[in-house]
Parts: sequence; structure tokens; C-alpha cells
Amino acid sequence: MDLSPIGRAALVAREGERLTAYKDSVDVWTIGVGVTTASGLIKVTPGLKITKAQSDALFAQAVAKYVDPVRKALRSDRAWPQEFFDACVSLAYNIGPVGFAQSSVVRRANAGDMAGAIEAFLMWNKPAVIIPRRQGERDQAATPYSQALPRARRGDPHPVWASSAAVPVAKPLPDPLAPITKVPPAPAPQPAPSGGLLRSGVQATGGAVRSGLAGLYDLIHSAFRKG
Repeated sequence: MDLSPIGRAALVAREGERLTAYKDSVDVWTIGVGVTTASGLIKVTPGLKITKAQSDALFAQAVAKYVDPVRKALRSDRAWPQEFFDACVSLAYNIGPVGFAQSSVVRRANAGDMAGAIEAFLMWNKPAVIIPRRQGERDQAATPYSQALPRARRGDPHPVWASSAAVPVAKPLPDPLAPITKVPPAPAPQPAPSGGLLRSGVQATGGAVRSGLAGLYDLIHSAFRKG
């Protein structure tokens, strides 16, 4: 398994992103998306600055360093819900891979106690400022994305948004004139990334309508001639 786009968006929302070094809630020098010297990727010192591109690269490397320990800690002979796996990566990113591997979240999940594992996220509640994040991770682990997207922290007014998350597309309605016009049903609409594609879609739809009307006219004209 891997961290999903939704899980990645939730993690970024929880960590925030800063291009100048700062001290986090436990006075550890941090930069980018929650990257510290302990990551082994960069030495974070007071006054350090990085670019957005460097921050993106650091985050990609950091995610890889935490996803792999989560995979190894959870039993490989079980299919884990994506929401639970994403929440585990978020937890490990915050408490470290060793802390995660030794956590009650892992022990309970591997023993088949998923309800207990989900509640065990809330055990990591120090400092107090981290509690809303833990609650958000717990809710993420418990709630299928098909029901609700996660919030970075419980109580946030809006869920996270992932640009590459799938967006449902409405199914086309049946054409009541199809038995007469013999025009095949239009394909399901797809998001149009550009004006050119939108225009071409409109033109294609217009062509289908004109074709259908022409067929209907021929049918009616033929019926009158036979009469």
C-alpha cells in the first residue's frame, strides 16, 4: 500500500508548510512540511530557508521514509482500509517510525482489534495541543472516504481537498427519442480541462442532436408519404 492523494493532503494540512525554519510545539527545529533533522534528510538550523521546490522534494522523500515502516509494522497478510493506512502514516510521521511500530495502534490492529486500534490513536495525546490532530487521525481511520473526506483536525470547518482525488461523474439519462431516432446514447460526461475540449464537446453534442432530428424528420416524412 501507499499513501493516497487524500492521505497526503490530510498530512500536509496537519503539518503545514513553512519555508523558513521554526520551532514546533515541542521546540524542535522544523522546516518544509514538518521535516526535522531527525528525518536524516536535512539539518534544520535557525534561519535556514528553502524554496517551494526544495520543500516538495523533501516532503516526497520524508513520506517514503515513513510509509515503508508503516507497511512493515502492519501485518502483510491482511488488507488494510486505505483510510486506516493513511491515518497510520500521519501518526508515524508525527511520532516517528519506532514509536509507531511499538504503539497500541499496531498491536491491536495486527491482533484483529480494529475498533481498539482506531481508538488507540487518542493515546498519543501529549502535548495537549496535538489532541485535535489525533482526533482527526482517529476519525480518518474510522471513516471511509466514500462517506466523508477527512479533516486535518477534529473541529475544522472543512475537510481536506486533494486535487487528484476522484470526483464522481453523473450517469447520462436515457434518451426518450432513442427508439425513434436510433441515435446511440451520449457517453458519460468527463471533466473538460480546457476551453478547446469544452467547445469540441458542445459541437459533438450539437451534431448528435442535429442527426437525431434529421432522422426523426425522415421517419415522419416517410409515414406521411405512405399514408
